[in-house]
Amino acid sequence: MSVGLEVIAIGFALMLGLLALGMHIGTALFATAALGGFWFFGDIMFRPFGTLMWSTLNNFLLVSIPLYVLMGEILVRGGITARMYTAIDDWLRRLPGGLLHTNIAASTVFASISGSSVATAATIGTVAFPAFRNKRYSERWVLGTVASGATLGILIPPSINLIIFGAMTNTSIGQLFLAGVVPGVLLALLFMGCVVIASVINPSVSENSPPDELAVRLRRLRDLLPPLVVFIGVMGSIYTGWATPTEAAGLGVVAATILVAAYRQFTWQLFIESLLSTVKVTAMTLLILIAAFYLNFIVGVLGIPEQITNAMSQISVPGWQMVIILVLVYVALGCFMDSLAMMIATTPIVLPVVLAIGYDPLWFGIFLVLMCEIALITPPVGMNLFVVQAVRGRGSVTDVIKGVLPFIGCFLVLVALITAFPQIVTWLPRSLM
Repeated sequence: MSVGLEVIAIGFALMLGLLALGMHIGTALFATAALGGFWFFGDIMFRPFGTLMWSTLNNFLLVSIPLYVLMGEILVRGGITARMYTAIDDWLRRLPGGLLHTNIAASTVFASISGSSVATAATIGTVAFPAFRNKRYSERWVLGTVASGATLGILIPPSINLIIFGAMTNTSIGQLFLAGVVPGVLLALLFMGCVVIASVINPSVSENSPPDELAVRLRRLRDLLPPLVVFIGVMGSIYTGWATPTEAAGLGVVAATILVAAYRQFTWQLFIESLLSTVKVTAMTLLILIAAFYLNFIVGVLGIPEQITNAMSQISVPGWQMVIILVLVYVALGCFMDSLAMMIATTPIVLPVVLAIGYDPLWFGIFLVLMCEIALITPPVGMNLFVVQAVRGRGSVTDVIKGVLPFIGCFLVLVALITAFPQIVTWLPRSLM
């Protein structure tokens, strides 16, 4: 069975309306799917839900989600991040922009062990804001670098969003992780370039701080070893074939626990709090995932992907123009939808279109994550904006919004680069795997 484009538009508007009313993301997705299925087929469409839920959750790959979350929680609560921030600051302080570069670089490093942008925003914000007290930095730029830099948490591996995308599209998680490395580093460099330009044009954006003695800086370099050890252990075990992505996540938890214990910070209280936080984050994520898979099932039965693909095929525009259309659509959606919900809800519809214009699934996975990153810092529902504001604890979220505006341009530059040169995404995974 297939439905008309007007019905598709109504269904999508219904989902956006439920989200705008404040309904939980998983509930809104399930309600949209249930109403659509019941309207066209009656209550028979409720019967496959149990089987679909079991088949969705009975996936060994999804076990990696709570493990990566737990790994990040242990490292954060063990104080590894604060030491890492200071060690990075020692070497970036003299660049135009000073501590602003440290926010971005620390977010980049923490992203390699976190997998979550929200966790990165909360962690780096907690560590960074005290460092800027009594310093003459533009507060908007401080807020902007923390909120924008934190988005790297879902691009640089390991990434929970890439794991879910791989599970939905049967794309290799190992290749997706590798595909995110070069774009992630490029995006961090674009952020830092933006800070340099702003600091040169307007010196009031930042201030210069004298570096500590060389011996002190060299001694603090050892605080970069824990995240480096975890990253190499996790990613190295995957690409040498020693472990699957799920098994590598387990190795990461063990490594994180040992490292925190080596710093004499590990306690049962820390472990219990890490477990509780992991359960909450995992339950929320999997609830959204189950509802999204049910929505995708209803969408498939109604023939919506075919309808969208046929409609797009009648638009005779080059591939890069189609990418511009997708960017505009996703930026608009990101203003009203949570980034994870946006990714899950649109992937089954948009992926056939992207494949039809000749782009690789790996490319689309990274493109989609970039769109999710923009959604994390665009009002009114950009999650990173509110996390950073909550950590800040004063003022208005408007300051955070104004602070991230220059960095949205960096995202668009990177999208243009990977569209013109898809090898930026595909070269590393194709070369190593």
